[in-house]
Amino acid sequence: MPGATPTGTRAPVVNNGPRTGNKVALTFDADMTDAMLASLRAGRVKSYANLRILDLLEREQVPATFFLTGKWVRRYPDVTRRIADNPRFELANHTYGHAAFTTDCYDLPALPVDELARDVAKTFEVIKPYGGRQTRYFRFPGLCHDAAALEALAPLGVTVVDGDVVSGDPFATAWKPLVRAVLDHVRPGSVVIMHVTEANAAMTDEALPHILAGLRKRGLVPAPLSEVLGEA
Repeated sequence: MPGATPTGTRAPVVNNGPRTGNKVALTFDADMTDAMLASLRAGRVKSYANLRILDLLEREQVPATFFLTGKWVRRYPDVTRRIADNPRFELANHTYGHAAFTTDCYDLPALPVDELARDVAKTFEVIKPYGGRQTRYFRFPGLCHDAAALEALAPLGVTVVDGDVVSGDPFATAWKPLVRAVLDHVRPGSVVIMHVTEANAAMTDEALPHILAGLRKRGLVPAPLSEVLGEA
């Protein structure tokens, strides 16, 4: 697999697909922590589901892959169903509650190593009833992983997807830097990381039309992650 790390007994890690052709993958993380749920309940934020992103992708018939946390799926079952019902969208795993899988990953609370596989397996079970184009792709919160985490997930048969183009959309206050971050680094086979969590990635829907226009100018075509990685 292009861009993958040799593994042995570790889950494989991939950053990108083949650098030939013209396909790129747009991926959207759907984070959800207990603190985020508390903010929703207290009315401090309105939503962590950016429906304007879905509206645009559907209207322009753009494929995308969504890395879902189990708690986000439970909070937004109707949105999850909408994603699953779109044949251009793929569903992937982003842990159950967006806890860290290493001991030093930004300010995220860390799970013990012996709970990592259980957390990921639980998330697959939460996503499974929605059907659609489900995958065994997995993304670590904060992209933080080490040998112990990769070894823990190996029995689950997942492929860890980091990505090679980071939009920087969490907590962004302007959309233009996101567009530059993507278009300055995107190449054939790229995996672009964005977020669908409206309240803490408020500029993504404003940046996305400009990103799509920039991809078109470069002759790059969004495709499901499985196709970009050459596995479809």
